[in-house]
Amino acid sequence: MDKGDVRIVRLDILSPVIAAKAKAGQFVAIMADEKGERIPLTIVDSNAQKGIVSIIFQEVGFTTKILGQLKPHDKLYSLSGPLGHATEVSDYGKVILVGGGLGVAEIYPVAKAFKERGNNVTAVLGAKSKDLLILENELKQVSDQVYCLTDDGSYGERGFTTDKLKVLLKEGGYGLVYTVGPIPMMRKVSEITGSFGVRTIASLNALMVDATGMCGCCRVTVAGEVKFSCVDGPEFDAQKVDWDQLQTRNRMYLCSEQHICKLKNQA
Repeated sequence: MDKGDVRIVRLDILSPVIAAKAKAGQFVAIMADEKGERIPLTIVDSNAQKGIVSIIFQEVGFTTKILGQLKPHDKLYSLSGPLGHATEVSDYGKVILVGGGLGVAEIYPVAKAFKERGNNVTAVLGAKSKDLLILENELKQVSDQVYCLTDDGSYGERGFTTDKLKVLLKEGGYGLVYTVGPIPMMRKVSEITGSFGVRTIASLNALMVDATGMCGCCRVTVAGEVKFSCVDGPEFDAQKVDWDQLQTRNRMYLCSEQHICKLKNQA
């Protein structure tokens, strides 16, 4: 999917073992080639009968750009999963799912799981513009209400997902809010839901290396305790996350990533 200067890619990967076990909220760790890094990507969809798992990502760094160049029948060097704890799907009654940017892809399997359990599902989708909004039609099929918001007002309502969240929570009756997307958005969601006393789960997109808990790269402080997103998460109580620490850690390798991409473009 070419979205102007931004390229969003969907890969359908043949992996019968992972497809047979994958559940909402889990992810895979991928290596594009032998010398590449290992990155985590959420399982957006899976088909056990066909043995296929699907991921969606945006080409923003060195590895995602390599993955975006793959062609049908190409092979990955490594694929591990399903990793992380699956979403705790219970009877909450009314649930709001807030997804921002590529986080919309990650709430899709969760919305489907909550709907199958009998919950009333409201999906709030946010993007900078209409061109960057994804999976709206798919989410309409597994949700009772879908609201789209764009920063520039080019589609749906003009504004942010957190603006719509406030309006919905004032109506009352919601048992859970689930959020995934940019860290500032998830942080704001947790602040808003905290003021309403609504339980909130955030799927954290922390940096990971080995995805086994050995490297400690994805550590995050939750309720004063150090946790590892890869093995303890990726979902945590949003109102207990140390958001300042998480935001700082996620910026640690930004300069190095930009330097690598610059060298690659010059080659």
